[in-house]
Amino acid sequence: MFEVHKLWKLYGKGETQVEALRGVSLTIEPGEMIAVMGPSGCGKTTLLNCMSGIETVTSGQVLIEGQNLQAMREVQRDLYRAEQMGFVFQNYNLIPVLTAVENVELPLLTQRVPVKVARKRAEEALTRVGLHERFQHLPSELSGGQHQRVALARAIVNRPKVIWADEPTGALDRVTTELVLDLFDHLNRVDGIAFVIVTHNPEVAERAHRVIYMDSGQIVQERVTKRERSGPR
Repeated sequence: MFEVHKLWKLYGKGETQVEALRGVSLTIEPGEMIAVMGPSGCGKTTLLNCMSGIETVTSGQVLIEGQNLQAMREVQRDLYRAEQMGFVFQNYNLIPVLTAVENVELPLLTQRVPVKVARKRAEEALTRVGLHERFQHLPSELSGGQHQRVALARAIVNRPKVIWADEPTGALDRVTTELVLDLFDHLNRVDGIAFVIVTHNPEVAERAHRVIYMDSGQIVQERVTKRERSGPR
């Protein structure tokens, strides 16, 4: 379970201070898929970054399975993020000189997973997202949709409990968007991975269990969609 209690995030000081998050509280159940919507600059990405430990908070708590993420030392927080979380972003963040399988196995190698084990898990992850024939392709040899699937394989290779996705379909066409969302849905239902998806796309939001609407650094509305929940892992 992920819990956020009275989260504040301030940038700057004095007259230039910006209140990016203003007392946000939120609970995410195991295996839940949540979409976060709202106008640009409302705090969506900041909330995702604070909940995942990428950014520290000004005040408040982020609790993951009862552990206070902000109370951890930086090295502990980085390790927890590497072992328990996956990330998917709009710009993919693939390393151009590495093949698809090398990009996917890299997070495991940085955790000192044995090379053969890392390669096997990377190949399994790529196969799950439909790229079993693209192991040795460089990013320059892949389409935008294939880039995003490589990024998704990299996100699941450590078998995470949650995937944080920031505008994951923003650069994709409609057909590829549906393909990526089907993969999200499969991973959520079969593996019980929780998803927190920041999006401007209402069609993406409808694939979630719950939609959170933000404005001016606050949650202003929540609603449950018609999608049925499956049990957690």
